[in-house]
Amino acid sequence: VLFLGLSSIKRSEKSEQTQRENPQLISFTVPMASNTSDNSQQRPRQRNGPPPPRRQGRNPSSSSSSTRTQSQPQPQEQTTTQEKRKPVFVKVDDLKPGTKGHTLTVKVVDQNSVPQKPGAASSSHLRPARISECLVGDETASILFTARNDQVDLMKPGTTVNLRNAKIDMFKGSMRLAVDKWGRIEVTEPAEITVKEDNNLSLVEYELVNVDEIVRNR
Repeated sequence: VLFLGLSSIKRSEKSEQTQRENPQLISFTVPMASNTSDNSQQRPRQRNGPPPPRRQGRNPSSSSSSTRTQSQPQPQEQTTTQEKRKPVFVKVDDLKPGTKGHTLTVKVVDQNSVPQKPGAASSSHLRPARISECLVGDETASILFTARNDQVDLMKPGTTVNLRNAKIDMFKGSMRLAVDKWGRIEVTEPAEITVKEDNNLSLVEYELVNVDEIVRNR
């Protein structure tokens, strides 16, 4: 600071001397360096020690991505479901002794109730069972259907029904069509079915043959 002050005094003395010698010259002053106090005001104040850590804010992209991932529904596991198998309808002429699981559409031709034997009901609170033999068939053949209890009300003459999961029972060597608790009787719209009554499968008698005896006789 002292050095700058001395140099400025010398320059001012020289300038006054030159003005006296040469009055035509224009005097001007050289800007001097500012004091240390000004420098201290202009310069930023430095703090001792390490700089304070920056405050980390939330990254909008990361937050949005996290919310998106949370909002997205998780993919459900693909379950392999088998399609419901459609029933295969058969004709009355295709029925064979000892078979079951038949689905067919037949028309009721006639219904005859079977009288119950005395003492069939074991106790008084049980309702006596109702049994009817109904002649049913289609354009290929006819057969006797054994209707029990509530089935009797469905098997009215002239009604067209779908028999699902029907089976063949044997009664005195002849076939009887029946539907148990595993099956179902569905009354459908009347269909134009001409029942072939002359081909009654229940009139065909079957004889139970022991295969072992036949093999021994041979």
